[in-house]
Amino acid sequence: MPFFLVWFFLWIPVLATATDLPLGNATDYLLPGRPTRLDYASLDPHTHLLFIAHLGDGHVAIFDTLNHKVMGDLSGIDRVHGVLAVPELGRVYASATGTDEIVVIDEATLRITGRIPGGVYPDGMVFEPHTKRLYVSDEHGKTETVIDTQTNRKIATIALDSEAGNSQYDSTTGHVFVAAQSSNAWIEIDPQHNTIIARHPIPGCDSPHGLLIDSSQHLAYIACQDNQRLITIDMRTMQSIASRETGPDPDVLAADPSLKRLYVASERGALSIFTLDRTTRLIGHGEIAHNAHVVTVDTTTHRVYFPLMNINGHPVLRSMEVLPYLQSCSCPPTQKHN
Repeated sequence: MPFFLVWFFLWIPVLATATDLPLGNATDYLLPGRPTRLDYASLDPHTHLLFIAHLGDGHVAIFDTLNHKVMGDLSGIDRVHGVLAVPELGRVYASATGTDEIVVIDEATLRITGRIPGGVYPDGMVFEPHTKRLYVSDEHGKTETVIDTQTNRKIATIALDSEAGNSQYDSTTGHVFVAAQSSNAWIEIDPQHNTIIARHPIPGCDSPHGLLIDSSQHLAYIACQDNQRLITIDMRTMQSIASRETGPDPDVLAADPSLKRLYVASERGALSIFTLDRTTRLIGHGEIAHNAHVVTVDTTTHRVYFPLMNINGHPVLRSMEVLPYLQSCSCPPTQKHN
């Protein structure tokens, strides 16, 4: 095919060293391609396929978490940053900043089926289930690109007047939220009309980027890159109720609701684990590997996955099992913020 190739790749497990975290039994699975930068990952819990953005190679690697093997490597997605599996559509969307477009992947065939204009430097994405629209953070264009997934066409561009971080959907309000990283706020969008409802400031947060919403508890967690903080917000009042220190340059957040764990991966390789609740208590902090800025959780098995750029000259996917909370850990200080 003209735009992609699917390569099947043998996996080779490599045992990794344990960390000082409530995680253990680490296994590294070799990923195809060169030891170049890896970015977002997204898991389809129904098919057990984990899609990994291999930014430096312009590929999306596909890993079977049930059988522990690489299923394919999809090329032709130039400088892929974001990747999002949408199980109800049977599709995966990938943001290609090299061509400023959103690439549509059919999950059943692992083939590219469409390409959609994505603004300027499209990055993170979220699916809004009621309108069946995809919201794309256009980081450098300072907009939110809205795509109708029924037609796979761009239908709106929402001016944010700020560089866009991650986007998330809140099932309680039915609204989409975007981290506004150059204005130290987060923006609330009405997906029915694609209009901005409010801009909520985030005191004590410098460059908000990572965002995770726990609708069941009316909580939002925002990672602040420039001052390495995790801010917890009560979404009923839109007030900050906790501020915690993370590793330097925090990026991706992931949650395991049944275990009440929140994972915060940092660009320089540190992982911080907090309780997924209003207290946001630190329960573990330690090093994973250099550039371990992406974390994904399989909420069925509770295994935690880290795409790693370069381990002994190879890109790998590190899989780790959950252990009980540490009784003590050498953790950074935490601080309450009201």
